[in-house]
Amino acid sequence: MISDCHGDFRQYYLVFASILKSCAGLSAIKWGRALHGSIVRKGHVSCHAVSKALLNMYAKCGALNESKKLFGEIGSCNDHDPVFWNILLSGFAGSRVYDAETLRLFREMHGANSPKPSSVTVATLLPVCARLGDLYMGRSVHCYAIKSGLDTHTLAGNALVSMYAKCGLVCHDAYAAFDTIDEKDVVSWNAIIGGFAENNLMGDAFRLFSSMLKGQIKPNYTTLANILPVCSSFDENIAYWFGKEIHAYVLRDTELLADVFVWNALVSFYLRVGQVEEAELLFQRMELRDLVSWNAIIAGYASNGKWSKALESFHELLAQDTIEPDSVTLLSIIPACAQSSNLQVGKTIHGYVLRHPFLCENTSVGNALVSFYAKCDDIEGAYQTFLMISWRDLISWNSMLDALAEGGFNTWFLELLWWMLSAGTRPDSVTILSVVHFCANVLKADKVKEAHSYSIRHGLLTSEFDVEPSIGNAILDAYAKCGIIEYASKVFQSLSENRNLVTFKAMISGYINCGLHDEAHMIFNRIPSADLSAWNLMVRLYAENDCSSHALGLFHELQARGMKPNAVTIMSLLPTCAEMASVHLMKQCHGYAIRSCFGDLYLEGALLDVYAKCGRIDYAFKLFQLIPNKDLVIFTAMIRGYAMHGIGKEALGTFFDMLELGVKPDHVIITTVLSACSHAGLVDEGLNIFYSIEKVHGMKPTMEQYSCVVDLLARRGRIYDAFSLVTGMPIEANANIWGTLLGACRIHHEVELGRFVADCLFQIEAENIGNYVVLSNLYAADARWDGVMEIRKLMRMRDLKKPAGCSWIEVERRKNVFVAGDTSHPHRNNIYSILTTLNHQIKQPFQLNQLLELQLSECYK
Repeated sequence: MISDCHGDFRQYYLVFASILKSCAGLSAIKWGRALHGSIVRKGHVSCHAVSKALLNMYAKCGALNESKKLFGEIGSCNDHDPVFWNILLSGFAGSRVYDAETLRLFREMHGANSPKPSSVTVATLLPVCARLGDLYMGRSVHCYAIKSGLDTHTLAGNALVSMYAKCGLVCHDAYAAFDTIDEKDVVSWNAIIGGFAENNLMGDAFRLFSSMLKGQIKPNYTTLANILPVCSSFDENIAYWFGKEIHAYVLRDTELLADVFVWNALVSFYLRVGQVEEAELLFQRMELRDLVSWNAIIAGYASNGKWSKALESFHELLAQDTIEPDSVTLLSIIPACAQSSNLQVGKTIHGYVLRHPFLCENTSVGNALVSFYAKCDDIEGAYQTFLMISWRDLISWNSMLDALAEGGFNTWFLELLWWMLSAGTRPDSVTILSVVHFCANVLKADKVKEAHSYSIRHGLLTSEFDVEPSIGNAILDAYAKCGIIEYASKVFQSLSENRNLVTFKAMISGYINCGLHDEAHMIFNRIPSADLSAWNLMVRLYAENDCSSHALGLFHELQARGMKPNAVTIMSLLPTCAEMASVHLMKQCHGYAIRSCFGDLYLEGALLDVYAKCGRIDYAFKLFQLIPNKDLVIFTAMIRGYAMHGIGKEALGTFFDMLELGVKPDHVIITTVLSACSHAGLVDEGLNIFYSIEKVHGMKPTMEQYSCVVDLLARRGRIYDAFSLVTGMPIEANANIWGTLLGACRIHHEVELGRFVADCLFQIEAENIGNYVVLSNLYAADARWDGVMEIRKLMRMRDLKKPAGCSWIEVERRKNVFVAGDTSHPHRNNIYSILTTLNHQIKQPFQLNQLLELQLSECYK
C-alpha cells in the first residue's frame, strides 16, 4: 500500500515533484523516464506527491500507454483521490485522438463510485462531448453535476456553458447553466458572450457584455477579442462607434493597455469595419508587435483591397529579426499577389515557401499558391505547384480542376479528374460545379447528364437546397447552353420552392438562346420579386437576339414600374440602338447616362462604338474627346469607328497617340487598325504595323490579322503579293482568308489564280453559297460561260440558294427596311427615280444638282 511521504525523504519529495513538473512542461520525456527509474530504485515511488507528478509527466508528454500502466500500478490510492483519475482523463482528453477512450475511462470511474468525480473531472470531460457532438453524454454529465451540486461550481459551470454553446444550444441550455453558477468569474462571462457570438446571436452577445460592465467582473483580453468582432457585425456607423467606446475603455485600463492581444483585437476590429487609417495609426503606436499583429494588419489590408500596402507590410515583416511569417501570413499575402496580378512577387514568395520546409508541407499554403498561379493565368505554374503538394486535400483537387476548366485546358481537366477519382478522393459540390462548368464550356451534354446523375445519387442536390441551389442552377445552365432545353426545364421544375433569382435567369437565358422568346417572357413574369438585374437580363437578351421591339417594350415597362435604369440597363439597350441604327434612341440613352452621372468607362466605350455603327462618327469623336482617362477599350472603340467609316489616317493617328500614352496594344486593336488601313488603302502603313506585331509588341500575328493584310494588298491590286503571303503563312489559312483572296481575283480578273484559290476554299468551306457566286461572277466577267454553267450546276446539285439581300435606314425616327426584289415600300416610285438619277450621274463627272436635293427632301415629307 502506498503511504504518505515520511522520514528523510520528506525533505526531497518537493524537489522530485518540481523536476517532474518541469519535464512535463518541456515534454522532456527522456529525462522524466530517467528520473522515474531513479525513484523506483530508491523506493520512493510510494509517495503520493511523486506518484501524481510521474503520472502527470507521462500524461502531459502524450505517453498515454505508460501513464495508463502507471495508473494501474499505483494501487488503491486512486480509489480515494480523484486527482489521479483527473490527470489520466486530462491526458487522454488533451490528445484529441482518444475521445472515445476518455469517455470509457469516465464511465469506469463513475461506475466504481469511489472516488467521486469532481468539478475538474466534469470540466475535463465536457470539451470531449462538445468535440464529438455527443449531446446525450453531455447532458448525462450535466445531470450528474446537478445531483452532486457541481453545476454551481465555477469550473464545472463554465465547462457546461461552453459545451452547450458549441453544440448550438446557447439560448436556453447554455444560458441556464451560466445563470446557475454561484460565483461567476471572467471565464464564465467570456464563455457565454463567446457562445452567443459563435452562434451569430450578436445582439444578445452585446447585451451580455453590457451587463458584465455593470457588475464587479472586469473584462480581460479574451472578452475584448470576443466582443469586438460582434461590434463589427453591426451596421457600419453603429459598429464604428461601439468599437470606439471599447477602445476608450481600454485606454482607461493600464492592464489592458499593456496587453498586446488587446491591441491586436483593436487593429483587427478597425480593419473589419473599413477604418484602415485608424488601424494603421494603432499599429504604428504599438510598442510590442507579435506575429498576430503583423498577420492582422496584412490580412486587413488584403480584405480592404489595399494590395500594395499588404505587400509592403509583408516586406517589413521579413525585415524583422525575431519574427518570421507563418502559414496564416502567407494565406493572406498570396491572394494579395493574385488580386494585383503581381506574378513576380508571387513567385518570390513561392521561393520563400520552398526554402522553409514547415511552410512547404502545409497543404493550405500549397492550395493558395495553386489559386494564385491560376488567377495570374499561369496554368502550368499552378499545375507544377499542385504536383508538389505533399498531402493533397479536396480543396487542392478542386482548385486545380477549377483553374483548368476556366483556362479551357480540356484534356488536362479530364486527366486530372480521372486521377482524382482513381486516387479515391470523393468529389463534393465544388467539384461537381467545376465539372458542370467544364461540360457547359465544351458543350458536352452527355457529361452534363453524368454529373447530374452523380449529384442525385450522392445527395448533393438535396443537401444544398437548404441553403442555395448552386449545383441545380449550374446543371440547369449547362443543359440550356448545350441546347437541351427540355432537360433544363425539368431541372427548373425539380428545384420547386428552392428557386432563387439565379435559377430564373438561367432558365430565361436558355429559352432566349433557343429562340423561345414567349417562354422566356413567361418565366420572367413568374419571378416573385424581379430586381433590376433580372430586367436588365431580359432587355439585353432581347436586344442581342434582334428583338428590338421587345427590348424597348421591357425598357419602358421597367420605368413605368418606378425602377430606375442603371448603367447596365443602358448598356443592355445599346445593341437595339445598333440593330435599328437609331441615332435618336442613342441620343436618349446618352442623355440619360449624362443626367444620371454614371461615369462608367465601359458604358462610354459602348456609346462611342454604337454612335459609330449608327453612322455618326462625329458624335463618337466628340464623346472620345470628353473621356478623361482613356483605356484600351476606349481607343479600340474609336479606331473601330474610324475603320468602318474608311477614315484610315485618323485611325492611325489615334493608334499612335495611344502608344505615346503608354497604353499597351492587344490583338483586337491591332486587327482594327489593320482593317482601317485596308479600307483606306494605306498599304505601307498597314504593312509596317503588321510587321511590328512580333518585332515591337512581342506577339504572334493572328489569323484575323493575316486576313486584314491579304485584304489590304488585294484591294490595291497586289494579288500575287497577297497570294505569296497566304502560301507562306506559318499557320494554315482559313476560309476567310481564301474568300478574301477569291474576291480580289474577281475584281482584278485573275481567272486562273481565282480557280486555284476557289479549289482551296471549297475544300474548307463547301456549303457557303457566296463563294460559288463570286467564282461564277469571275467567270462571267471573263466571258467564260462554260465555267459559269459549271458553277451553277454545282450549286443546283448541292441545293444551295442565295438569301435575299436586306438593308435599312432610319429617317425622321422611322425605320425603313429594303429587301432585294421587294417593291412594297410606299415611296418606291420616288426612291427608284432617285436611284435612276444617281446611277446616271455616277457615270458623269459632275456634282448632284439642286433638283436632286429637292427630290430627296420631297420623298419623306
